[in-house]
Amino acid sequence: MSRLEGRAVVCSPEQLRLHSVLRELDCAVPGELNEAARRKTEIDLEPVLITTNGIILAGFGRWWSAVLQGKQGIQCIEVPISEERSLEFILAHHQPRRTWNAFLRIRMALTLEPYFQRQGLENMRAGGRCKGSADLPNPQLIDVRQQIARTAAVCARNVSNVKTILRAAHPRILAALQNGTLTINFAMQLCRLPKAQQLEHFTLHHEEREMSKVIRQSIRAPKEKKTGAQVATVLDALQRQEAIEPGSVLVRQGRSQHSIVLVGKGLHMERQLEKELERT
Repeated sequence: MSRLEGRAVVCSPEQLRLHSVLRELDCAVPGELNEAARRKTEIDLEPVLITTNGIILAGFGRWWSAVLQGKQGIQCIEVPISEERSLEFILAHHQPRRTWNAFLRIRMALTLEPYFQRQGLENMRAGGRCKGSADLPNPQLIDVRQQIARTAAVCARNVSNVKTILRAAHPRILAALQNGTLTINFAMQLCRLPKAQQLEHFTLHHEEREMSKVIRQSIRAPKEKKTGAQVATVLDALQRQEAIEPGSVLVRQGRSQHSIVLVGKGLHMERQLEKELERT
């Protein structure tokens, strides 16, 4: 966006507000707000930039610090831009910091789609491409995907992917995308399944990731000792457990090159297994 002129003003922190899209998507700037809450000071916090109607563009931490301290007034720089352009400004200003993940940035930018479509039609009128035409082009035919992609700083393909995900994904999948525990690419794979199966596959995926973390930590520095007898003891114990309580032992194929046995804490044979391992 072109450089915008601003003027210094003093505002009540209570009169300032987050952009409606940030409120609706629950994606205020958590890092700045948490830092302000922790320090309760304005030292090194960013100046507050606002629109003429009180939408905060930048300096969320300084604003929140002023709210926490109950200040009556806060120094701001007022920038004369519209609400649609204010969201573009917010995304562009915070982009270098990676404040929001790609999914959230796209969701925010998608709210500007009608604005970009209107802008496209106005540009066509101004250029004379619609002169003498009884019907204006369908706004849906104006390609705004690239504009949305530029605003969100992503590739155009991911804009289409997120649109598909928003239509087809289970709410838990959307929540995982929003908090960054799931990627857009994997969410697209899940969206090929019915919603009930999406949740099942996502849960398995999440469990496998957590187990992989444990496995990586366990094999990072393997101890030099004989394990053959222990492996046989564990497998025998698991076989007995499955015979006593069918379905209590689950075998799942993973991506690790090692064969690793994880014993759940809920198994009543855990104590017996520990004793048997002590004897080997």
